[in-house]
Amino acid sequence: MEIEREAPGGERGRSWRAEQDVQDGKKFEDGDETLVKEPAWKRFLSHVGPGFMVSLAYLDPGNLETDLQAGANHRYELLWVILIGLIFALIIQSLAANLGVVTGKHLAEICKSEYPKPVMICLWLLAEVAVIAADIPEVIGTAFAFYLLFRIPVWIGVLITGSSTLLLLGLQRYGVRKLEFLISMLVFVMAACFFGELSIVKPPAKEVLKGLFIPKLKGNGATGDAIALLGALVMPHNLFLHSALVLSRKTPSSVRGIKDACGFFLYESGFALFVALLINIAVISVSGTVCFGENLSAEDIDKCSDLSLDNSSFLLKNVLGRSSSIVYGVALLASGQSSTITGTYAGQYIMQGFLDIKMKTWLRNLMTRCIAIAPSLVVSIIGGSNGAGRLIIIASMILSFELPFALIPLLKFSSSSSKMGPHKNSIYIIVFSWTLGLMLIGINVYFLSTSFMGWLIHSSLPTYAKVLVGVVVCPLMIVYLIAVVYLTFRKDTVVTFVADSCKADAEKAAGGSGEDDDEPVPYREDLADIPLPAHSRG
Repeated sequence: MEIEREAPGGERGRSWRAEQDVQDGKKFEDGDETLVKEPAWKRFLSHVGPGFMVSLAYLDPGNLETDLQAGANHRYELLWVILIGLIFALIIQSLAANLGVVTGKHLAEICKSEYPKPVMICLWLLAEVAVIAADIPEVIGTAFAFYLLFRIPVWIGVLITGSSTLLLLGLQRYGVRKLEFLISMLVFVMAACFFGELSIVKPPAKEVLKGLFIPKLKGNGATGDAIALLGALVMPHNLFLHSALVLSRKTPSSVRGIKDACGFFLYESGFALFVALLINIAVISVSGTVCFGENLSAEDIDKCSDLSLDNSSFLLKNVLGRSSSIVYGVALLASGQSSTITGTYAGQYIMQGFLDIKMKTWLRNLMTRCIAIAPSLVVSIIGGSNGAGRLIIIASMILSFELPFALIPLLKFSSSSSKMGPHKNSIYIIVFSWTLGLMLIGINVYFLSTSFMGWLIHSSLPTYAKVLVGVVVCPLMIVYLIAVVYLTFRKDTVVTFVADSCKADAEKAAGGSGEDDDEPVPYREDLADIPLPAHSRG
């Protein structure tokens, strides 16, 4: 089989670096040894940041809405779904981080080098749609927060959200750490608000623990709500984002350096997702305690039966009075504003990785933001808050539909010797991750299919319209399943692991093609204008 090799983003990457190591001896060993000899705690702290950035996808307004509905409909009985979902999220997020550390390329770039151009373009379009779908709840949730805090109309809130996100991204001029610090602070503001609500409502600890560790699916709609919780947790664009964020850290190319980095990112992601788990538990517990409480007014009972982001502040009205909307609004604002920042970053990396487009940072930020907020702005103007709320549900369904086109490539690449070398997944991780991944994909496909068929059968459309919709949608579903099978069983052809390429590089260098011997070695220079990756590695 012919072996292809590509450097990251078409630029010099780790394979180029291997060639220079052959030519220049131990050019990089001293720097790598210095990094490895640093105390473990200092090396760990230098890796903190990406995990908190990606954890925001598990705390965005879309998740908050599904949490609120799950608590209002089933009290604490679906908490176990959150626990399982975030354990699986930790596994796949660590796989995404490992892929970036080992290969020196993020997921979008590997997809570009691995798949034929038509497939690559389809994956890019699907990834862009996923970013837009993920951004819809974030933008609308932030707009709802502005309405609760300042009584600003939702459509104006959407515009403010877009512009404020660009302003916050302007902090990148002052360094990566400051932006990561801001994101972490927003996470802890969210945690403070919801934990404060939890301490006021005081749900029974025994019932919460039973819901967390004893699986149940009782009552009307429990299965659908459980699937909605899982679908809202695992977001496709987050896999592209995490594999790119880890490229900002100085990772030695030695076996020990790579293993240490993968471990540090795992611990950091574990802590960040544990905080996300606690916040999700708090939201469900508050909703479940209030909506199943005694002495609820008829108005509050109606709200509990159709709980959404814009009418949930009443949950604390009895204990906080007028300030309930302020506390809830601040938490929602922190959730929406922080997750829109990470969504914008994901869009930038996807565009750069698949298309290798070179443009100025402000222009890329503006383009990504405009593409993302356009659907939310149109719907909020036409349909108001009710239309915006329905759009969140549609966005969640789109994300469930999109998941295989990011998850399957990640599972394949992270389990591949040609991509990861000796750092590929163990057989236990391969079996566990593929089993859970295919179960999640199967559940999503089943839920979407049955929901569509139920809607089609019970809709008020005339018979000929139902037939026409069925004729159009059924072939598309078949194409969807064929695409999933293709991604699952296609054999990898591109080698990205450095050790697999060193021999070819050495032979090439021995042939006298050392035309770049005197040039400094850049680390992901193609991403230097996207703020998070570092400009140099040494």
